[in-house]
Amino acid sequence: MSMAPVIAIDGPSGVGKGTVTQALARELGWHRLDSGALYRAVALAAVSRNVALDDEQALVDVAATLDVVFDEHEAGRERIVLDGEEVTTRIRQERTGDAASKVAVWPGVRRALVERQHEFRQPPGLIADGRDMGTVIFPDANLKIFLTASPDARAQRRHGQLAEQGRHAILADLCLEIEGRDRRDQTRAVAPLVPAEDAVTIDTTQLSPDAVMAEVHGLLKARGLR
Repeated sequence: MSMAPVIAIDGPSGVGKGTVTQALARELGWHRLDSGALYRAVALAAVSRNVALDDEQALVDVAATLDVVFDEHEAGRERIVLDGEEVTTRIRQERTGDAASKVAVWPGVRRALVERQHEFRQPPGLIADGRDMGTVIFPDANLKIFLTASPDARAQRRHGQLAEQGRHAILADLCLEIEGRDRRDQTRAVAPLVPAEDAVTIDTTQLSPDAVMAEVHGLLKARGLR
């Protein structure tokens, strides 16, 4: 039996991966994997259990026993439940993303989550969002896309998102956090953040969401995926 097709979309935070993957999953009627949310869930669970983010074995235990559920509200909005508690908002906070980046450097944690990510690959297909989807988790993906953007552009986007939520943030601080997270992701020993050799790179710095989707749709058509 042939495996379900996969579209792997990788890249750092703030480049538009979530927007693209959510739109594609709706358009195609495929499943969606937000691998970053898995690492964020591990980080949140570790903090709640008073596990240090530099204790690899303890973090592996957290990842191996992770009780997290991803679903949607009736309106189609994301809902994430961790250990029986809804954490949809908390999991998207900057400090959670920063903690997740620290958790993700540990090889044992990454190994503990591999099979869980593979389980998302079900018919009719999967849109996989992350940092190593095309390089490690689904190296046989039917299409690999690597989204990128300048740190300044990504900080501006995040600043705008926070402002819409009524939350104040200092733009310079956001940019420093993004650059620090990028360094950790790009230099970790296992599954560093790099484009797959056969990935198509799209720089979203100067592109609107509609323009990015137009490029993605062109790639889907060229690969016979729509």
